[in-house]
Amino acid sequence: MSIKMMHHVCIQTEKYKESLDFYKNILGFELVSETPNFHSREYNTWLKLNGFMIELQTAKSGDTLNKWSNLNEGIVHMCFLVDDIEEEYERITSLGYNSFKIKNGKVIYDVEGGKLMKIKAPEGTEIEIRDSNI
Repeated sequence: MSIKMMHHVCIQTEKYKESLDFYKNILGFELVSETPNFHSREYNTWLKLNGFMIELQTAKSGDTLNKWSNLNEGIVHMCFLVDDIEEEYERITSLGYNSFKIKNGKVIYDVEGGKLMKIKAPEGTEIEIRDSNI
């Protein structure tokens, strides 16, 4: 067996409505399905963007999720490529979203032949946006 492609990442959230709004309206994911009361979870939802999917789910009933930290082992962020990072920044801020990670006093900064910025999703996931795929 060989891997064909990455199918999805699963993101758990205690801020379901805010996270759903972020992925749909800020990043442009399409809602594929939303299942309430899924195996003791309030919601289990599938979102899709250009063949990449996110499974967005709430914690199981009675569980409390740990807050996101870049000190956790495993996946630290996910990254999306854009053609023009300045244009993407303007698009996102025009939608009223402004939860960006600041580095050396800047939202957009140079790195390895391109520019990037990082956005914090409502549940804490760090989303990197860059204009170069190194």
